[in-house]
Amino acid sequence: MAHAFLDSYSNLDSPIHRLDARAKIVSFFALIIICVTTLAQAYFAFAGYLLILLAVLLISRLPLKHVMKRSSVIIPFVLIVAIFIPFLNPDTVSGGYNLGSITISRNGLLVLWNVVIKSYIGVLCMILLSSTTPFNELLEGFRKLKVPGILINIAAFMYRYLFVVTDEAMRMKRAGDSRNFGGRWIWHSKVIGHMIGTLFLRSYERGERVYLAMLARGYNGEVRTLSRQRISIPDVLFAGAILISAILIRASGK
Repeated sequence: MAHAFLDSYSNLDSPIHRLDARAKIVSFFALIIICVTTLAQAYFAFAGYLLILLAVLLISRLPLKHVMKRSSVIIPFVLIVAIFIPFLNPDTVSGGYNLGSITISRNGLLVLWNVVIKSYIGVLCMILLSSTTPFNELLEGFRKLKVPGILINIAAFMYRYLFVVTDEAMRMKRAGDSRNFGGRWIWHSKVIGHMIGTLFLRSYERGERVYLAMLARGYNGEVRTLSRQRISIPDVLFAGAILISAILIRASGK
């Protein structure tokens, strides 16, 4: 299994990658909270938050194309939710902007900007966190931060069983290709439906085999790891720099 859904660049060597997972988790989540509680009119504050993330991106040596490609995925979903707000949210004081027979609300534009920029900054934080921290270390960091174990186990199994389903789907695709099955026409829909059902059953059976193998190796509901993460001076400096910078930017951006 050579797939990487979240942490494809987490094994790079950079000052950010070498930090303790807890320092990065606390820093990025604190930045998200500070960003979410910032007034929408504080445009310079949001520019400051983006500069902080840009600095982290440069230090982490992550490919800019990779981060921009992943972060742009959120934009269509946000626009679908909020794009019509400027047309449906009338101003109570001013008349907004008139474009012929269409009136665009100033308050609605502000709401649209508020939703887009905060969602984008939040997604950027999560991408930087997952791309600079291997998934097992990320889970270990949450565990040491006293996140409920059931949530950590759900996340761990969900992530790992994505590989199981992907592997089964790739095997079925190779089997279909070897039999010259394209599956591109409408009359193939019945066969494709059978393949989806077979994929579910095979993934379910393989999941049971994986679980039995875990029980045979002493699994008792707690995931054990050899990771020995420790908070060091660079971790404290990183977290302190992120928090202090974000607080100062928010205070000056009012």
